[in-house]
Amino acid sequence: MTTDLDRATVEEAYAKWAPIYDVVFGAVFEPGRKVAIQAAEKIGGRILEFGVGTGMALPNYKRTNRLVGVDISEPMLQKARERVEKEKLDHVEGLCLMDGAQLGFEDDSFDVVIAQFVITVVPHPEQTLDEMARVLRPGGEIILVNHLGAEEGPRASFERWFARRARKLGWRPEFQFARLCRWASDNGTVEMLPARNVGLGMYTLVRFRKLSLAEQGANEVEPVALAG
Repeated sequence: MTTDLDRATVEEAYAKWAPIYDVVFGAVFEPGRKVAIQAAEKIGGRILEFGVGTGMALPNYKRTNRLVGVDISEPMLQKARERVEKEKLDHVEGLCLMDGAQLGFEDDSFDVVIAQFVITVVPHPEQTLDEMARVLRPGGEIILVNHLGAEEGPRASFERWFARRARKLGWRPEFQFARLCRWASDNGTVEMLPARNVGLGMYTLVRFRKLSLAEQGANEVEPVALAG
């Protein structure tokens, strides 16, 4: 069974979701968004909101931050632009149509890269994470919040069965925490911080810290457990 999504499928799916996305997912994702933004604002500064979508999270950031949003879906970005204009979100520097696997930013451009309910639906997760790490300054963090697939048991079996059907919706329900752990080990420029369940256990908050060049030379990635 194919485990990756192609760009055309994702763009088509989110063009359909754009008019109703806030209504369908606004309240459902709120607990995860709140925790992710709190984690981002402990660092603050220049923040890349990856997969900004309709811009639902943008008003929740303090105006002391500077935000740049990117997304692969033009219809979703149009909703975000309307929100920025309507709510006068002057802390938003820009909203860009961009493929996560090829971010058009210089190295070390951001203090935080945050992706809320996105990493499991991008066409190329590992390449996208590599790009997130590249544009992040040393000492900054990649912050992810997402539903992650079960490792075993009945839910894992269901998610594997549902995966093929979910592709048309732009989803990858079988994406597991272990895949993120493997990426961190392979990438070598980040350390994985303790992850934890949020939103009544529905979602997982995952964080990576960008290492300095000296730290990268000495780094040996240790397995990270998922906290309850």
